[in-house]
Amino acid sequence: MDPISIIVTALATGAAAGLKPTAAKVIQDAYAGIKALIQRKYGETNVGLLEKDPASKAKREVVKEELEKSDAADDPELLTQAKALLDAVQQHAPEAAGQIGVDLEEIKGASLRIGDVIAAGAGVKVRKAEIAGDIEIKGVRAGEVSENPSKRQ
Repeated sequence: MDPISIIVTALATGAAAGLKPTAAKVIQDAYAGIKALIQRKYGETNVGLLEKDPASKAKREVVKEELEKSDAADDPELLTQAKALLDAVQQHAPEAAGQIGVDLEEIKGASLRIGDVIAAGAGVKVRKAEIAGDIEIKGVRAGEVSENPSKRQ
């Protein structure tokens, strides 16, 4: 997964888990920390969009586009905080990762591409994987999908 995708996934997962009243303090702190870092280094972004609907692909794409334009992909501090947030969510609220559609763990990899995932439930789960070649997962729909395909124009 490219650095921006990791960062956006961490933000969406952190929003899904960290804004719940029962969220572990470590998740809340990690989420607040990455948001503050983004605001400090890259100014105003639409990261707050994810707090309203962390599962929204469209909102994640907006945040992703903004971060790509700001060269956040080359920021090792931001990537480190994103990974720390994902680790905190995985440890303290693993169900939140499934709510947004992708649930990764101990991946080493050569290549893995996941695209167009809409989920209210599992979506895609990858566990202890050591990927030695290309793996591509596309067009996954899972659980009770809130997006109604018949209403798309």
